Amino acid sequence: MTDPTPFLSRVLEIEKEWIDYNGHLNMAYYNVLFDRGVDEAFARLGMGPTYSAQRQLTTYTAEIHVCYVRELHLTDKVRCSFQLLDHDDKRFHVFQEMRHVDGWLAATCESVGLHIDQSGPKVTPFPADILANLEAMRAEHASLPIPERVGRAIGIRRRKPA
Repeated sequence: MTDPTPFLSRVLEIEKEWIDYNGHLNMAYYNVLFDRGVDEAFARLGMGPTYSAQRQLTTYTAEIHVCYVRELHLTDKVRCSFQLLDHDDKRFHVFQEMRHVDGWLAATCESVGLHIDQSGPKVTPFPADILANLEAMRAEHASLPIPERVGRAIGIRRRKPA
C-alpha cells in the first residue's frame, strides 16, 4: 500500500428496485452503495469476504452520518471513496464520498466501526496483520486534507433575532 489517495471503488450501478416514489434513489440505498464501497476497501485491508468465515472476526458499524448532496436516478453510475481518518486497536473512523462517474458529489458518509469477535459477539482488537494494514493505509491517508464535512453536527440552525 503506497497510494496517498483515498481508496476508490469500482463503478457501482443503481438497481431499479431502489428508486422511490419521488423518482430518485431512496435514502436507504445510498447506504447500500457506501457499504459496497467499504467492502472493496476492506478486501484491500485483509478483511474481505472470507475474513469472517475463516477467522470468526468481522466489523460492525457503531455510528454513521450521511449527507445527501444531490439526487441520483436509475441510470446514474457512481464510485465511492474510502478515506481512513483514524483507528486504534479496536475501532476505525472513515470518511467516504459518493461521486457520479461525471465527477459531481452525490453524498458523503462518515462512520465509526468496531472490530468484532463473533463468538461473543464482542469488541476485540484487530489481529496484528490487519492492524498493520490499517496503519499502512492511515499513513498513506495522513497527507490528505480532512474533508470539510467531517465532524458535522446535526440539528436545526436558527438565525439570531436582529
